[in-house]
Amino acid sequence: MKVAVIGAGLGGLSAAAHLVGAGHEVTIVERDSIPGGRAGMIVADGFRLDNGPTVLTMPNLLETAFNACGAEMKDYVTINPVDPMYRAVYADGSTLFVRHGREAMTEEIRAFSNAKEAESFGAFCDWLEKLYRAEMDSFIDTNFNSPLDLVKPWKSGLELVRLGGFGKLGKKVASFFEDERLQRIFSFQSMYAGLAPYEALALYAVITYMDSVEGVYVPEGGMHMMAAGLADAVTDAGVEIRYDTAVTRILRRSGGAVTGVEIGDSDRIDADVVVCNPDLPVAYRELLPGVNAPRSARNGKYSPSCLLWVAGVKGLPPADASHHNIHFGKDWDGSFKALIDDGVRMPDPSILVTLHSLDDPSLAPEGHSSIYVLEPTPNLSGTIDWPKERDGIMGELRERVDALGYPTEVVVEEIYDPTDWERMGMEQGTPFALAHTFFQTGPFRPSNVNRKVPGLVFTGSSTQPGVGVPMVLVSGKLAAERVEQYARQRYR
Repeated sequence: MKVAVIGAGLGGLSAAAHLVGAGHEVTIVERDSIPGGRAGMIVADGFRLDNGPTVLTMPNLLETAFNACGAEMKDYVTINPVDPMYRAVYADGSTLFVRHGREAMTEEIRAFSNAKEAESFGAFCDWLEKLYRAEMDSFIDTNFNSPLDLVKPWKSGLELVRLGGFGKLGKKVASFFEDERLQRIFSFQSMYAGLAPYEALALYAVITYMDSVEGVYVPEGGMHMMAAGLADAVTDAGVEIRYDTAVTRILRRSGGAVTGVEIGDSDRIDADVVVCNPDLPVAYRELLPGVNAPRSARNGKYSPSCLLWVAGVKGLPPADASHHNIHFGKDWDGSFKALIDDGVRMPDPSILVTLHSLDDPSLAPEGHSSIYVLEPTPNLSGTIDWPKERDGIMGELRERVDALGYPTEVVVEEIYDPTDWERMGMEQGTPFALAHTFFQTGPFRPSNVNRKVPGLVFTGSSTQPGVGVPMVLVSGKLAAERVEQYARQRYR
């Protein structure tokens, strides 16, 4: 079958890898001049600056995409572990290094807190592994057609109940650790799902498993290289990628089935199937006139957004800095309430500072550094007037980063606020898509197919299974499975 993939983001590339490996004729149409979508890169003045996801977990899922198109990941990109994975700095002045491996982390906790908490870490990891095994095959790496599909993996569902997966994440983590600082470092990952630890279900601790147990990694040359390498691999396998080409409409015949995509006002690419990687609600609105997005996408709860400052700077980071540095504010629960419930800026923001050039000097000129600073903010449903308040908020962020000892003399920089994310095609100005509330997860999340538009398949963070590099890579695999199902129905 002829397949047109809209967008060379990680979801689109993953889908293309699985599809070309299955013998389909695949063309990717990408509006930008490079692959990666949100996993992009700024190249200027001797710097290579990632401006998308900064944490890579579960690299085996990336390797699966390479293998699907007959390639070996090591031939296209080199992935290295990050250790320490995080440096967590607390408002009381204490510092915790999150180490690679159970034994190393157990000893770190013993020195940081006490022996009881160190022993609890082993039990916590055991619980996380059981949770992951119960979720991965039955609830994450699977296509759902309706909520009734939840009945099929009943054994896994009972295991999740037994493990306390449907309780609250914050309480579950606190059942292992009394030290509030440890509770923070092992529950902040709920932010990736768009939820506060006190409101997220414990089953979302699967994200904590992916980084705290399986580990954090980084590709040589920057995070963008995982997309660049996968784009090279699918191209070598026979996929055509057309860059600097924007799709303006998904074409359909009168009966509703897709027939290809429109480029500009008149050019077109004929296709039996269209795999759509842009943000799902935006794709419905802009590329599918007359077809409504699912209700959960139109009226759903969206994740918080962020203010992102990416810069190439003069100077080197502090001696105790790590690749990833989390600086926690004072009021943990109050910050989430402000951000998610009240739609205002955190009163004492927690921020992430990533230093890619710390482990890979090739990303910055000698004596310089790359710096990536992220502050969670409300999405565009919040109360911040970004055109008026952006400069002031950004000024405060710069001052804080400088006070923390990081170099801030800018050579080149880019700043992204929620209005920028919206202009880039992200609903409600958030790069983190729909929040993972229970009724926006699994079969309740917008489906990757629409029975009114046969031959259309979605991939990416706004559809199943959800947000994050691992989930998006899985979404590409699931999209390819949908294409295979459609091919069998069409030609049987």
